Amino acid sequence: MAMGTGHIGVNVTDLSRSERFYMEVFGLQRLGGSTEGARRFAFLGDGSRLSITLWEQSRGTFSAQSPGLHHLSFQASTMGDVRDAEARLKARGVQFVYDGVVPHAEGMESGGIFFEDPDGIRLEIFSPTGAGDAKAPAGEAPSCGFFK
Repeated sequence: MAMGTGHIGVNVTDLSRSERFYMEVFGLQRLGGSTEGARRFAFLGDGSRLSITLWEQSRGTFSAQSPGLHHLSFQASTMGDVRDAEARLKARGVQFVYDGVVPHAEGMESGGIFFEDPDGIRLEIFSPTGAGDAKAPAGEAPSCGFFK
């Protein structure tokens, strides 16, 4: 039996900051949650489907050196949608891993942008087509591998 991804649960250090970030960058809306007391969380989605849950229960920043999450990837419908997200991110002053849209590997049509959320979690927004003219930063290795 094949299973699809349900929702993503992310530990964050500042619920309000992360909620604004994910809503603005990914166009999500708040479906529920709590900002009262020590149990602070938010459910974000597209209005009918839950996509991300944010849990304010961590300190520090994301570490790529620890086992666990490598990065979160979100698929856009078109490369135009990826570029729109890139513009919103640049307006927020977000740092990118690579300069602009890159293909997933040299010669591939799929590709996107790679950046971090406010807690340093590595994120990707990609499109299945439209990146073939760009140069891959890691050659034949996957760009989403963050190989330098």
